[in-house]
Amino acid sequence: MRKARPAAFLVAALIVVAACGCGSGTSSAGRSPVVLATTTSTEDSGILNEFVKRFEAENPHYKIKPVAVGSGAALFMGMNGDADLMLTHEPKAEKDFIARGDASSSWKLMHNDFIIVGPASDTAHIKGMKDGAAAMKAISATGSNFLSRGDASGTNAMEMTLWNRAGISPSGQPWYKESGQGMGETLRIADEKDYYTITDRATYIVMSPYLKLKKMVDGDPTMRNQYTVTIVNPEKFPQVNNKGAVAFSNFLKEPATRKFIEAFGLSRYNQHLFYPD
Repeated sequence: MRKARPAAFLVAALIVVAACGCGSGTSSAGRSPVVLATTTSTEDSGILNEFVKRFEAENPHYKIKPVAVGSGAALFMGMNGDADLMLTHEPKAEKDFIARGDASSSWKLMHNDFIIVGPASDTAHIKGMKDGAAAMKAISATGSNFLSRGDASGTNAMEMTLWNRAGISPSGQPWYKESGQGMGETLRIADEKDYYTITDRATYIVMSPYLKLKKMVDGDPTMRNQYTVTIVNPEKFPQVNNKGAVAFSNFLKEPATRKFIEAFGLSRYNQHLFYPD
């Protein structure tokens, strides 16, 4: 299994931004570009594309340029002034970002939760458990294969929290693999290899018709998945498109957007993918 380190993702993210451009200038089409650094789960679930389409329809003078990476890479882009705002789900890293003075504002947009999924054979015997840390301990004790994203994402951060709570250091263990990929690709690999993995609920719901992986651990209240909007501080990074970032942030706060978040995917999957905050 190929292992990709967070640094590689950060470099890749910056290359993407350099190619698409950033800042308060206008694009060749006369539309002001807004670079949104966000997570792969918003892309894989489909809600990111809907946000962009709806905002641009209401605000034709702006062009959203989303860069979907792990939350760590997204915040790193903001830390360097290479994004105008971020939509992430890594609370500790977000607090550190704010503490450094890199943000002009930050607020909670929506949430769902994380679940642990795995093969129907369930060699770790964790199906139906409600305690994520206990499930990780069982996976380790049985030597059952587990696939980590290993990419400093919000999902990876939750996974590390569960291992720490279980008192286990999985790195280097023969049963512990890293994909170095986003959420959708990690689920595909885990499905192909019959590995356990942790995922946000929305991406799993959207991809579940194409997966053999089953929900194993569902309903741990400590596995909340909180998505936060953070605007990069224009006083610290004068090159950012603050007006565009504020416009997109205000769009996400609109009652119509909140209703859309609550209804997103409900008619198709008969389940909530996200809840507005």
